[in-house]
Amino acid sequence: AGKKYLDSLPQPPKDGSPKDNAAWWKGLTDEERAALVSLRPDAVGALDGVPSAVRDEANRVVFDETRARQQLELNSIPKPPANEWTWITAGGYPAKVHTDEWMEWHRKYGDRYEYLNKSLHGMQDIQKRFDATGTNGLPEAYLLGFSAEGDGRAIVANGNPDTADHQAVYVPGTTSDLNGIGGDVDRMVNLWSAARSEADGKTVSTITWLGYDAPDDVVKDAPFEHYAYDGAPAFTRFLDGLEASHSGDTPPHRTVIGHSYGTTLIGAAAEKGTLNADDVVLAGSPGVKVSHATEMDVPKGHVWNEEAKGDAVPDIGRWGHGGDWFVIPSDPEFGANQLTTDTEGHSGYWNPGSDSLKNQALVVTGNGADAPLKPPPDPWAHVK
Repeated sequence: AGKKYLDSLPQPPKDGSPKDNAAWWKGLTDEERAALVSLRPDAVGALDGVPSAVRDEANRVVFDETRARQQLELNSIPKPPANEWTWITAGGYPAKVHTDEWMEWHRKYGDRYEYLNKSLHGMQDIQKRFDATGTNGLPEAYLLGFSAEGDGRAIVANGNPDTADHQAVYVPGTTSDLNGIGGDVDRMVNLWSAARSEADGKTVSTITWLGYDAPDDVVKDAPFEHYAYDGAPAFTRFLDGLEASHSGDTPPHRTVIGHSYGTTLIGAAAEKGTLNADDVVLAGSPGVKVSHATEMDVPKGHVWNEEAKGDAVPDIGRWGHGGDWFVIPSDPEFGANQLTTDTEGHSGYWNPGSDSLKNQALVVTGNGADAPLKPPPDPWAHVK
């Protein structure tokens, strides 16, 4: 009976664009909307162009059901044996090896046990962000996408992007997955706090977009470009969805931000499609597949780059993801605005209180012209 009723409801447009999805949703009655969220939360929550509040409601249903189901499954698995290790003599020397009991447990349950623990850890971190709403003025969180399949997917917004004057969408890089989503969510919490101070009273929404399969390993996976090109269409649709669902009086100012391999995905999206953004910020970029800032599909002068002292990724990554002649955004010939940084290494760009974070906040709030830039390199430095 439930299936028959569901089939009788207006279905989302097949392979619809975000604009198509938005028009479909607007054409539904309140009863039809409530039924679809209740009966097909997975489908509604995944539709770019549907209002963010609706996607959040639907995805939280999926989130809660997934979390409960996985916790029950984990509880049903026997705990790993306490006697994991033993000593044997091999070639006359003592050697530490797994016990037969532990090896048998690992054969039966090990992979699934590890997957469930990692998945639930990520969901716990997302729940922490939900629970932090109101702390230090932090706005409501919106779950704009969620799946625990494979490495997992999660799209988490601070504040409602549909009503925000400024939107920032952050794409994390290599090794990003549901298990580690907490760190990426925290980065956008830090950016939201910094941007609020620069927004002159206007509203800001910062979004962590883990909507693609990121490379799992720096050495074995990150050198390959297919992760970027495979994920780029979903990113483009998400940005178009933000455009279609926005309900403010004026169009929002939208910034896309990439870290590490996330910048490569943004470059692939700009190269292969239309990047629906006003500004691009690249941090620790190994290359964006294109050779010049004018190829990033944003207005001239609106590509910004950060490379911190001691960040080895840009120079190593250029050989796999640089443009012509291995050009990367940190090179003068790329043509990006080189923002100053006061952090070190590959992962400090969102440290609270840092200039690296403040400069991003200036760009996100449309005040990039006020952000300090690094002086151009001295062409005669080698002579001096």
